[in-house]
Amino acid sequence: MTVAIGQPAPPFSLLGVDGSGTEPPRTYSLSDHAGEIVVLVFYPADGSPVCTVQLSTYTDDIGRFDGLGARVLAISPQSVGDHERFAKDNGGFAFPLLADPDRVAGEAYGIIGPMGFYRRAVFVVDGAGIVRYAHRSTAGLTFRPTDELVAAITAIAANA
Repeated sequence: MTVAIGQPAPPFSLLGVDGSGTEPPRTYSLSDHAGEIVVLVFYPADGSPVCTVQLSTYTDDIGRFDGLGARVLAISPQSVGDHERFAKDNGGFAFPLLADPDRVAGEAYGIIGPMGFYRRAVFVVDGAGIVRYAHRSTAGLTFRPTDELVAAITAIAANA
């Protein structure tokens, strides 16, 4: 299945940790953010060089997302324990890290690549739960810049 712009975002409920990695794990659901713009960041692996830079960049830029009322959720197939270590090893992140070890969310969003690996992808979902921006990487060695995501969020807010 591949989710396209203009379609409802597939719902999910995943166990995760807050960005600091110090709070107890809890379940995070897309429905928790009804009425808010949500940036879903699918990334291949905790601790990989590109993923670390990507999540650190979005953490550094979190004020730009917050200023537009957008919430960031990062999702990968690693375990909650791996996410806790990853967050602690990197001084924390400004958003939750959600575990999708069974790749259920990844399948629903159509970001599973060859041999079952996650592809790097970003979706922006509006307050009504509709996908308004979607990018799936093919090579996975780069990530979408904050400016591009902020432009997508700004366009959603302008059309609301």
